[in-house]
Amino acid sequence: MAERHDLGFLFDERYMLHNPGARHPESPMRLLAVRDALDDLRIDKRWRKVEARPARIEEVELVHSAAHIERLERAAANAPTYLDPDTMVSAESHRIALLAAGGVIECVDAICGGRLRRAFAFVRPPGHHAEPERAMGFCLLNNVAIAAAHARRFHKLERIAVIDFDVHHGNGTQVCFYDDPHVLYLSSHQFPLYPGTGNFDEIGTGEGRGYTVNFPMPQGTGDGTFVPLYSRIVRAILDQYRPQLLLASAGFDAHFRDPLAALIVTNAAFSSIAASLILAADEHCSGRICFVLEGGYSAEALRDCTRGVLSQMESEKPAEMVTAVNPVFQQISEGAGAALGSFWRW
Repeated sequence: MAERHDLGFLFDERYMLHNPGARHPESPMRLLAVRDALDDLRIDKRWRKVEARPARIEEVELVHSAAHIERLERAAANAPTYLDPDTMVSAESHRIALLAAGGVIECVDAICGGRLRRAFAFVRPPGHHAEPERAMGFCLLNNVAIAAAHARRFHKLERIAVIDFDVHHGNGTQVCFYDDPHVLYLSSHQFPLYPGTGNFDEIGTGEGRGYTVNFPMPQGTGDGTFVPLYSRIVRAILDQYRPQLLLASAGFDAHFRDPLAALIVTNAAFSSIAASLILAADEHCSGRICFVLEGGYSAEALRDCTRGVLSQMESEKPAEMVTAVNPVFQQISEGAGAALGSFWRW
């Protein structure tokens, strides 16, 4: 297959230096599964590799407080340290968290600068639970939120869509932009589940009202809900919002093999979700889309889903699955419509 100079990936083995412990689900071994997928597809032979660099403090402070950044630095100096029952800091964690945030910024700069059209940033630690003032849920710095804020400030974008398909609600990203109409935050997630946020009625506040969109799903939800949610509802909302950049918080823990949740999404459905988002980016923002790794704690599922998304990114004609509408999809459509019907139509 020919080289694709409009496609980029970021993979850096230094991300494995953040080590919350051998028994912790957010293990450095997750990146070995990603590397297997990259090797299987020989991505390094065709795509451009984006080099990671540490985020500068002023970039991180677009989202996080100085006090939060200082707490992470102190925690790493006194490692091993637990910031909450789930979130552990090792000696290298502060440095690697900055490297993760900076890596995503580099991908966004390459996309907004016209050097790339699509990119996937395989960073860790993940970020979407991290709030401006605290780390939580395995997350230290909110990589996607920092990149979105950077795109707003330095690339002067007026409409950025953050689409979060991790099985856990991205409370941190939601908090960062809850009153901001310039960043549309849309999340599909199991509910109830950690962190307990993300119900239909969480729709933003002030000028940001209507720009937070949540699709809480009961346990046991699978492809028959996930696929049409993205191909019908999410695509319809993005058609109305017309984003200039699309950022995807790409968690693969809704997979049926994942040990931390109870959804039953398949590899094929994750590929279809990627296709839906890529097609929306092609329609509205010249293809500008960046996937950013969040969760996914089954090595097999993480490898296979990564392969599926990369294959869709490489295709000139990404393919969505065709599925029949099921009752759970209808319930979610109606619940979201009741909360957001005055803002969006589908």
